[in-house]
This record gives sequence, structure tokens and C-alpha cells, in this order.
Amino acid sequence: MSYDFDTPVDRRGTNSLKWDVADGELPMWVADMDFQTAPEIRDDLARRVSHGVFGYATVPDEWAAAYARWWQARHGFSVEKEWLIFCTGVVPALSSIVRKLTTSAEKVLIQTPVYNIFLNSIINNGRQVLESPLVYENGCYHVDFDDLEQKLSDPQTTLMILCNPHNPVGKIWDAGTLARIGDLCAKHHVIVVADEIHCDLTEPGKDYVPFASVSATCRDNSVSLWAPTKAFNLAGLQTAAVMVPNPVLAHKVWRGLNTDEVAEPNVFACGAAISAFTAGAPWLDALRQYISDNKRVATDFINEVLPIVRVVPSEATYLLWLDFSLCTDDAGELADYLRRETGLYLSAGSQYGAAGAAFLRMNVACARSLLEDGLNRLALGVIAYCTGQDMLV
Repeated sequence: MSYDFDTPVDRRGTNSLKWDVADGELPMWVADMDFQTAPEIRDDLARRVSHGVFGYATVPDEWAAAYARWWQARHGFSVEKEWLIFCTGVVPALSSIVRKLTTSAEKVLIQTPVYNIFLNSIINNGRQVLESPLVYENGCYHVDFDDLEQKLSDPQTTLMILCNPHNPVGKIWDAGTLARIGDLCAKHHVIVVADEIHCDLTEPGKDYVPFASVSATCRDNSVSLWAPTKAFNLAGLQTAAVMVPNPVLAHKVWRGLNTDEVAEPNVFACGAAISAFTAGAPWLDALRQYISDNKRVATDFINEVLPIVRVVPSEATYLLWLDFSLCTDDAGELADYLRRETGLYLSAGSQYGAAGAAFLRMNVACARSLLEDGLNRLALGVIAYCTGQDMLV
């Protein structure tokens, strides 16, 4: 079956967080795709709507079974259904886990630049952010294990939030890296929370490795956060899973999620997830190829037209991490300029920690025509900004 990703979908006037912008602006910032979800999911939702009664919902047994089948078939990881707990989203789960598994003023380690909501979940709950910056070298990122162990060894460090694959740098962590992280965390009595929400958006031919699958040490000292929301563009349905093999940790996490009232589904949440993981694979594979082609189009354009900008190689996600360090050390100012002068709305890298100050994040999960529009705006704006010329548009 062929799928149409080329026809733009008009999202203005739909109370869209991404598209609630001024006329003429082109939002390519928040991690929200501009594609309709898989037709099988839309059909399932339509059937549920036609029923017409939208009372309280429960989590059916098929929900956990669908997750288990998908992770076995797609990622080679055998999951027990009892390890899975429903949650309304990865972010609510993360904040709940921070509250339940740490105490006030303890330190939570993150590897920056990283998804900015990690910082919010730590700070808003009265914990300390402890950054172990990734090393940016020859245009790629890797873990500074000396720095990581030094910070994990601090008795006040009790939790590490791992991003796998890593947002915004697009890195898929290999099994060796994950095993080393897992061993260090276990050695220093630090629990790992693995946010793996982007795991199904890898480049064609590339696989992600679930953190809990690497070793018994990783499995028994971790909580994994999964969802179909990024891969199938379902964030507005509020559906996710918390996967905890360790029964002692699982009870604590389950208790926290229920105390925070984020463990009950709306009437669409479970059905959409089941449809995604049961029938969505062909659509997802077509989507991954389209996103990969968009990344290639964007990278080729930037390399040719804006050689002053470096594109960090992306193995996963639909986000491009753009290095403007040859142009500016304040990409936030550049982001403001681009939005003001061209209408192109990108995410400032400083949101993801100090290590992102010279970067911008660009979402390329859109129709090719919108991507080309965004790239042309980017070129006009960057050239004018770097040369100090007035915009001619």
C-alpha cells in the first residue's frame, strides 16, 4: 500500500500547539509531525467515535500484549506483560518517577544537550540538575565516561535520565555504550530512567537497542518509557507505557503513577496504541523512508547553500541538529532573527543545556514542499544575519 506524505495538511485553526503561530510563519520547532497518522489508527478511532458513548475507560489485556509483540518483533526484546504500566504520557511518567524515586534536593543526572523537559521535570520537583555533557568531536557526539562516573559517584546523585535514541542529537546508543552506562549506574546505586519515545523513528536499516535488553544489570536497575506517540503522531491522545521488570521498582513506580492520577486512560488511548502496534508497521516503514529522504534533502541543501552550517549526522528522530558555531555563539539570537525576519520558527539549542548554545533544532517531519520552503527561509535568513545585510523579503 502506498501512503501520501507529500500533500500538506492544513493544521491552522485546530488548536495545534505547533501551528498556533502568526500568519506567514512556518513552525519547524516542536517534535510534532505534520502527517496524518496511519489509516488503520484513524479507522479504529472512527469506529470508537461512532459508538457515541465516551465514559470512563479501563486498560484491556490486549494493550500490554500489543506492546510485547511489537518489542519482540521490532526490537528483539522479550517483554512480560506484567512489566507494563499504562500512563498518560512519557513526560507525566518522568515527573512522577522523579518525585517517587528521589527525595528533595537530590541530584538527577542528564547528558546535555538533551530534551529540555528533562530539566523541567527535575527543577519543578525540587531536585538538582546534574549535567554530564556529551563530547562533541568531529561533528559527532559520544559519552565522556570519566565525567559520567565522577558525577554518578556523588552520593547525592540517585537517578539518571537516559535519552535513547538521543534527542536532539539523533544518536542511537549502541549496546556497548548502554552496558557501560548500566554498570556504572549500578555500581554507584543510581537508577536509570530510559526515555525511548523516539525508538521507532530510526533511519532505515538502523536498529535501536532497548536499554533494559542489554544485560540483567540494565534490566533490573531501570525504568523504560515507551509510547507510539512520536512514531505515529498521537501525542494529543495521551498514551504511553512504563516498563519496569524489577518488581520492587515496579511497585514504587505504579504507586507513584496512581498517586499522581496519570495511570488511567481516556477512551481513545489504548485502542490507538493497539492499532499502531498491531497494524501500523507498513505505514511506519514508509514514513521512516520519507523522513530519511527529507533529512537527505535538507543536508544536501545546507551543505551546498550554507557551508557555514554543519548538520550533525542523524541516526534517529525526525529532528536535525544544526551547528552554527562558525556563524555565532548565540544561536538563540539567530533563532529570534529567523522568526522575526523570515517567519521560520526553529528551536534554540540553548533550551537543551549550555552545550547547545550554538545550535538550532529543526523538525523535518513535514511535506517536502514545506521543507523546501523552510530551507529557503533558512538560507535567506542566515546569509543576511551573518553578513549584516538587510532582509530583501
